[in-house]
Amino acid sequence: MPEYKYGNTIIEYTLEHKPDVKDIIISVDWIDGVNVVTPPSIDDKKLQEVLQKKSPWILSKWYEFEEITVPPKRKEFVSGEKFLYIGRFYRLKVEKTNMEIVPSLVFKQNRFHVTVSSELKNDELPAQLKPLFMNWYLQYGQAKLNERLRIYSPKMGVSPGKLQLKDQKMRWGSCAADKSIYINWRIMMAPMKIIDYVLVHEMVHLKYPNHSAEFWQYVRSILPDYDERKEWLRINGPTLTL
Repeated sequence: MPEYKYGNTIIEYTLEHKPDVKDIIISVDWIDGVNVVTPPSIDDKKLQEVLQKKSPWILSKWYEFEEITVPPKRKEFVSGEKFLYIGRFYRLKVEKTNMEIVPSLVFKQNRFHVTVSSELKNDELPAQLKPLFMNWYLQYGQAKLNERLRIYSPKMGVSPGKLQLKDQKMRWGSCAADKSIYINWRIMMAPMKIIDYVLVHEMVHLKYPNHSAEFWQYVRSILPDYDERKEWLRINGPTLTL
């Protein structure tokens, strides 16, 4: 694994080159560590300059993670395992059949039910089932998010051009220049008040594009306890994962 030195600290990172990337992308994940994606044209000197420049931010993320004492265990996707949805845990039931089928997932009777071929080994379940769960959160989470939008849009007098759940590595939400709002699908594991905070935060950006004092004043006018919700997300956000 490549590494570089910042002061007296050695920082390890994974490096990936992607032809469709136009700039260096750095993400810091509680489980996966520091990940760097670059276009093939970036030379090592330029990469090292960017890593040094971003080091204070990288280290600040790690210091935040130190406050989280119980790291999340990677899901095994086996019967009895619990999965979060809107702040509540629901158990998984894995049913195996002798038929050759494509794995499927449904949610019924307050359980996640998965059907897979009996030939599929347990250690193969994560690779097969994680995409199914992600798609489920995207589909059902989008419907719930749209419901919350219908509550807050009249109160705030703003509405995004588009509201979409998507896979975002580094952010819980983002507001684009065309007034589209994108929310990280993992937030659908959090309690509803945390989901509301992320949605309201991004909707306020439709009025205030930066994090000015006016921005936070407006957030507080909608969610008086926003700072508690923000702190909950900072501490517990990394646990919202598959």
